[in-house]
Amino acid sequence: MGRTIAIGDIHGEIDHLDRILARLPALGRGDTLVFLGDYVDRGPASAQVVARVREIQRTSQAKVVALRGNHEDAWIQVAEKGWPEFVIPRGNGCLEALRSFRGQPVPKDDDAPTGEELKAMLEASFLPADVVDWMRSLPHHYEDEHAIYVHAGLLHHGGQFHHPSVTQPQRALLWTRDKRFFADYRGKLVVVGHTATRLLPPELSSFTPEDPTDLWAGPSVVAIDTACGKQDGFLTAFELPAQLCYESR
Repeated sequence: MGRTIAIGDIHGEIDHLDRILARLPALGRGDTLVFLGDYVDRGPASAQVVARVREIQRTSQAKVVALRGNHEDAWIQVAEKGWPEFVIPRGNGCLEALRSFRGQPVPKDDDAPTGEELKAMLEASFLPADVVDWMRSLPHHYEDEHAIYVHAGLLHHGGQFHHPSVTQPQRALLWTRDKRFFADYRGKLVVVGHTATRLLPPELSSFTPEDPTDLWAGPSVVAIDTACGKQDGFLTAFELPAQLCYESR
């Protein structure tokens, strides 16, 4: 049985990604590396993160699965029909992404985009066409013998949680935030990102509940968005079946 290592939300933090990759065991044929999505925005190096993930997809001996996150999903929507409600809020980190792809200095927290930059963000015109195509190619979930991997979580409807393969629309798997999923879901292990672990109830976690910034582990859910791309955040990876945790801090 091969190993699977899942890596949480990266959000443009190439230093954290390189650091955690250096700490992982060497993966070979029969092993799998799963990225849970959200490669871009907020951090200073969205373009470099995308390039590194795509390089790993091309060169790794292991199977590499890069899932779509809600931020990739958002940029697809921006490119196809616009979504100013996503682009304009500074907290979403779109200006950081634009300047990374243009090779320009990282903006300060209180910087506002110029008129030209805002137009480019509203149209997603700063994103190379091959990057947008790559984002469109990213699957919404992955499953192996160890777990189900999805960016945000499973949806609850009709009194039960539904498998990602029967969830419609699929993009809902990338955006959902439902406390019932973390508290009540029981079934095959699900590994997710999206919701920062510091926002989840520490009393329900069996993994260092005294540290709410750490990986969160419930009976059937492991959450590994440890706020990379935000102040004091870091990147987390989780190995199955050994249940080992790796951190970039």
